[in-house]
Amino acid sequence: MFKVQQTATASIDRDALLHNYQVIQEIAPQSRVLAVLKANAYGHGLVRIAKALPHADAFGVARIDEALELRQGGVVKPIVLLEGFFASEHLPIIAANNLQTIVHNRQQLEALQQAQLQEPIQVWLKVDTGMHRLGIEPQEFAEIYQALQQCPNVQKNIRLMSHLACADDLNNQQTLQQQRLFEQLTGHINSEKTLANSAAICAWPECHYQWVRPGLMLYGIDPRISEQAHQIDLQPVMTLHSSLIAIRHVKAGESIGYGAAWQVEKDTCIGVVAIGYGDGYPRHAANGTPVLVNGREVPLVGRVSMDMITVDLGCNAEDQIGDYVELWGKNLNVNRVAHHATTIAYELLCNISRRVKIDVL
Repeated sequence: MFKVQQTATASIDRDALLHNYQVIQEIAPQSRVLAVLKANAYGHGLVRIAKALPHADAFGVARIDEALELRQGGVVKPIVLLEGFFASEHLPIIAANNLQTIVHNRQQLEALQQAQLQEPIQVWLKVDTGMHRLGIEPQEFAEIYQALQQCPNVQKNIRLMSHLACADDLNNQQTLQQQRLFEQLTGHINSEKTLANSAAICAWPECHYQWVRPGLMLYGIDPRISEQAHQIDLQPVMTLHSSLIAIRHVKAGESIGYGAAWQVEKDTCIGVVAIGYGDGYPRHAANGTPVLVNGREVPLVGRVSMDMITVDLGCNAEDQIGDYVELWGKNLNVNRVAHHATTIAYELLCNISRRVKIDVL
């Protein structure tokens, strides 16, 4: 009998998303939540995820086109441009769409001072406390904060922020050093503040302040790298799955895939799965990367192709064409797959391609 075969599919579990949001609220009960939805909500679907988070206090995106997509999708909650604006021409658009922006350099300040806007904009002033990526210099903080306070295009309730470089490493004291500098610069100002990304929400409660900014943990993945970290009850929102589309009996000494990159040591069955780097599965996933076939862990073998991967089912396999294959998600931690591909979970989630079918649960 010909069994229906499934191609690459990402199942998005809205109940898991709400569960993770509740966990964040329990960990940081005194903080409001700026849910980070940049990069298509980490591959989960920008508007879809925003609408599935009715209790979020605000949404964070990287660029103005993401913010406008949310507005066009009917999202009315506050939206913050986490990289700020890239051109003076964006300021009227920001004002017209009731968007909020980070200011992280003097050029953005000057653009705000020179603009002609109908309504003032909510601004978040970002200071560099040690990440050395975005943010004004600490010695500039007082001057630029005062200038923003006096700017008629800026709402007076300026929010203050910075970004942590090493919050995922519980043994790295840079987080506390950054927090101390942030406190030295802003502690005397009666303003709402935000410092905590996902890792800091989990591990550094002194960084919670009035706002927290969950990204990866919102989607069910613990961002911390320490093995000593206490477990947090997060649930994966995305499960990437497909099916077996072929099973091949191969003999010892034969090779599998492009470049004959993997040679069979003993007679076995090779399963071909309908997923590849064209779907966002990592091309550099090494031999031995875990894959679940019918709930059983088997190793990836051979090179990842554009549309297919091959796995070693074993010589006594009873699997059939059309059987279910999980690449990561509910039963297989995406961090394990990322480790075998020498990358991080963020990249795997964000790289899901548009040809992958989306199944919303």
